[in-house]
Amino acid sequence: MQWKRIDLHIHTPASNDYQEEGVTYLDILKTAEQRGVDIVAITDHNTVGGYAGMLAEIAELELLEGLDRIQPLEKRRLDDYRKLSDKLLILPGFEFTATLGFHILAVFSPEKSVREIEYLLLSLRVPAEEMERGGSTVGATSDVTTAYKTIRDAGGIVIAAHANSAHGVAMRGFNIGGQTKIAYTQDPNLHALEVTDLDKRGRYTTARFFDGRKPEYPRPMRCIQGSDAHRLSQSTRNRKHLGVGDRITEVLLPEVSFEALKEVFEGNDFSRTRPFRGSRTPVDFVKSAQEEGASIVQSFHVSAARQGGKLYSVVADVCAFANTNGGTIYIGVSADARAKPKGVSKPRDAAADLQREVERRILPMIEIQADVQETRGASVVRLIVPRGSEPPYAIDENKIYVRDESETNLAVRDEIVALVTRSHPQYQVVPTAEPLPEVQTVPEPEKVEAIEGVAAPRTGVEIIASEKRRGIQFHSMRDLRNNNVVKNVTRKSARKLWHYAITQREDHPVDASRIDWHHGMALMGSGKRQGVWRYDLAQKQDNQVRVFYGVTEDGMSDEWLSLLPADRRESSD
Repeated sequence: MQWKRIDLHIHTPASNDYQEEGVTYLDILKTAEQRGVDIVAITDHNTVGGYAGMLAEIAELELLEGLDRIQPLEKRRLDDYRKLSDKLLILPGFEFTATLGFHILAVFSPEKSVREIEYLLLSLRVPAEEMERGGSTVGATSDVTTAYKTIRDAGGIVIAAHANSAHGVAMRGFNIGGQTKIAYTQDPNLHALEVTDLDKRGRYTTARFFDGRKPEYPRPMRCIQGSDAHRLSQSTRNRKHLGVGDRITEVLLPEVSFEALKEVFEGNDFSRTRPFRGSRTPVDFVKSAQEEGASIVQSFHVSAARQGGKLYSVVADVCAFANTNGGTIYIGVSADARAKPKGVSKPRDAAADLQREVERRILPMIEIQADVQETRGASVVRLIVPRGSEPPYAIDENKIYVRDESETNLAVRDEIVALVTRSHPQYQVVPTAEPLPEVQTVPEPEKVEAIEGVAAPRTGVEIIASEKRRGIQFHSMRDLRNNNVVKNVTRKSARKLWHYAITQREDHPVDASRIDWHHGMALMGSGKRQGVWRYDLAQKQDNQVRVFYGVTEDGMSDEWLSLLPADRRESSD
């Protein structure tokens, strides 16, 4: 396995917006080789003309050589092509313009013929004359999700081009979004998002937005970068106009082939792609994970020893991730990025032991990946857990765990019902009304007028009903991430966030007349927990006051974010 450098977004003069005159296909390949690129894809706008032109030139030179009519300069060009073909894997493809102007990269095996790719472009409703022109504007074509499926069915790698900028499916600058943006970025036929901020760090980068933490975007997306080169070298006038190999990705491959590359894109080991940083220190994925901290999609364990229940805690996390949204577990390192990693002795043996333990104890069987990662001189075991397709998953047949933000907890009855329904939608549970003695419903807050257009946050919890039975308060809790409702929760039985919400509800009842409302919304309090800010929010809606406890910024729309203090107010996009 070696790190290889790829640039899967390179234009040639076959694109009508190419920025330099006199550039040849050989010039482009030579530049890629000089920049240390191992795999390139020729992706002109709505055409395979550039790749076809290169093949035609090589075929003509080979014909002249076979006829013994080749000139010295032509022989030198043919020799250069052959040398570069030995050093570079050159892949055919195109940059398709879908309906509404969104750009999609399609990358294929060298075994894919030009004729097949041209037929594919025609099936995507690109007019033949536009294929000749190589323009980015081609009128009404196929929609985004149809294009994803068509390209993948044809054996291609499907990448949303410059997803976070102009013509990108993340829809920056568009007045539409919502379900359309979710569909365009979460489609199962989409392999990756090409982004322009992959080398940046922070909570508001595109890669962080699409890492599976956000409830609306549960599918973690692989993010890569490409040059989108319309010239050989970066422009001195506009630094945004990059040249070949100016912004590339490294991929961990067993061999340089299209099949090996596609296997990476179809897998869920996101540490096998990383931004290339030149002479700078390569990305340390374990340290980056530590800096992000424990979350709904990742956890950390200093040890997986059997003593003290440490091994069981790891297996419980595997069970919880499989039942929730999948995730990654790091063993041999704490969640504190400042702490030196302890590492694992005999890490490969430990990884194999963990896989066997998971296979032995969790039913139905869940296939996890286990490997070893190096970080700051220590060997760390990493487990990659997929989101299970047959929930609920249980340890020793009777202990079912779920992931709740950064914590793993035993599932309660209503969560188990939701897991069964997810796996078998035909099993719908019909609630039965049971008489409850001494029921005293707790009064709701003051009734107020509803507001329009602002959805509830998508993280945290809401208490939707409360009642007293024999002197004990019972609450119905709504998980704002997935809208699951759990009934009959008491202060004693509640988890940490639920316990906090119930305590606030019981000890500090909401008085709507004393809230400082801003367009029907209010920030009632905030606090930092495990390095993450959480907020208590209120909203006037449906003739009542709704209160949302423990909301994180990941679950807040721009309207809610506007309530935060200026030093914490950033767009979640």
